[in-house]
Amino acid sequence: MSFHTHACILSTGDEIITGQLLDTNSRYLAEQLTSLGISIVEFAAVPDDLDALVHTLRRLASRAPLLIMSGGLGPTEGDLTRHALAVATGQGLVTDEAALRHLTAWLAGRGRTMNERQARQALRPSGATCLPNAVGTAPGLHSRIDSPTPGSAGTDVFCLPGPPGELSSMWLASVVPMLRPEPSRVVATRLLHVVGIPEADLVTRLGPLMKRDRVPLIGVTASQGVLTIRLRMAASTGSAQAEQALDADEATLRELLGDHLFGRGQDTLPAVVLSTLRDRHETLATVESCTGGLLGALLTAIPGSSASFAGGLLTYSNDLKTRLAGVDPALIAAHGAVSEHVASAMAAGGLHATGAHHAVAITGIAGPDGGSPAKPVGTVCIAHAWQSKSGTSGPTAPVSVDVRRFRFTGDRDDIRQRAARTGLAMVYFQLFGRPLSEPRLLWQLDAPK
Repeated sequence: MSFHTHACILSTGDEIITGQLLDTNSRYLAEQLTSLGISIVEFAAVPDDLDALVHTLRRLASRAPLLIMSGGLGPTEGDLTRHALAVATGQGLVTDEAALRHLTAWLAGRGRTMNERQARQALRPSGATCLPNAVGTAPGLHSRIDSPTPGSAGTDVFCLPGPPGELSSMWLASVVPMLRPEPSRVVATRLLHVVGIPEADLVTRLGPLMKRDRVPLIGVTASQGVLTIRLRMAASTGSAQAEQALDADEATLRELLGDHLFGRGQDTLPAVVLSTLRDRHETLATVESCTGGLLGALLTAIPGSSASFAGGLLTYSNDLKTRLAGVDPALIAAHGAVSEHVASAMAAGGLHATGAHHAVAITGIAGPDGGSPAKPVGTVCIAHAWQSKSGTSGPTAPVSVDVRRFRFTGDRDDIRQRAARTGLAMVYFQLFGRPLSEPRLLWQLDAPK
């Protein structure tokens, strides 16, 4: 039998094709396969259409010795995986008696009786085997699609349920023990996270490190103002060699990027900011208008955030900006609620109202309405205020403020997400000793004259 050196992943379902359901299964399977040293050569997704399924199964089977498919194993008319596999392998469908007994017992344990549609889930191609489902009703399937090339070993096909909990349980219990990764081959990966640099500038800094024929391979992806550098290396001499190569590249990247590189792996900007504050025995508060508490939500999603997040003020209306954050109504009248003046006052007021060491204030126009030629949709002012190191605290303590104006792109959700993360970036760079208003951040506008 040949090794499973590479694989294809196939998702099925109208809900996947139309975007009604996010395909998290493919991501999970890709991560799992990569950790085993099995490279992914193609992702595919098809609707609930028998001909499309059969064609795609055969095409992907010609590309790799391993094919993992998810979805289409339920009792409805649109669940066509077992039928497509039967056609692709040239086999008829038969009832698997062990699977039928499991279904009957499962339903009986919940006070239900078997009907014809539920019994369909026990069908399998005659040459396939069923994979037990410990947390659901639909069994998985394992079969082989023969190669049209004489002497070729063909392709192992594993069909798994669509619900993520059922898929991961079956994957670990039944599929992983049957895989045949090449023993000496590993695929090592590493993620490094960057903030405060536009993607084009980052690529320029990395220069020849970004060549597509380089080993390790380095790529960059962007999401809401955070860039992720992805390092990947396949090695046939074991994991030590691959990890050493990634260590060397990481050291080079840290030297090139300095404090712009804020984390690795599962690190997030909110988690790094909170951890740094906790180590310094300092706290952070938020004063939010257009983000509606989103920045506070990002912070409180981190376990243990109460050690360094003091809380927040949601000052959506001008009245609450005045009453809760202490903004002078004359500032709003003179400059508008979306202005550097009001953002600075909100941050300073939040600092004094909460007693925190740092406060971030966000006020802007998230759209889709409310913009003007002078302040179009996407205009957001963000201020970071912090207590100066004077040994005093409270309403009379000296306060430093970094305030900036941005023009964020995208829809309402994009603008709000980018504003919240940009506020965190401003705190991050101040904590790591950057001078006031440095570095210039993505989407940042020049100060008004």
